[in-house]
Amino acid sequence: MPDKKFATALNCMDGRTQEPVIELIKRDANVTFVDMITFPGMDGFIASAPDQDLTQILKMINISIEKHGSGHLYVVGHYDCAGNPVSEEEHKKHISQSVQRLKQLYPHLTVKGIWVDETWNAHLL
Repeated sequence: MPDKKFATALNCMDGRTQEPVIELIKRDANVTFVDMITFPGMDGFIASAPDQDLTQILKMINISIEKHGSGHLYVVGHYDCAGNPVSEEEHKKHISQSVQRLKQLYPHLTVKGIWVDETWNAHLL
């Protein structure tokens, strides 16, 4: 699909976050499609997991990059997260740490964070 553009979202599995995140990423990255990689409490997981525990997530990211040409990664945290039940402040810290970690692994990509608030609106951080 050379005429279509992709971005990659590293999101929580919570279905309430999917649509607002996709809409924001499509606008922000000017892409047609968003590859969605989900895991409960993704922001906390990426921020704190040992390198060897990230293997499957990195494999999925690499597929998105290599097969779909994704040039953008977004790490998402959200209100009322069952997989990472921490405060908004702590989520934003985890998102920032995750963004920094992924920037080191993928310096050639744009890496950003997203917070989804209690009204299910997505915001770039």
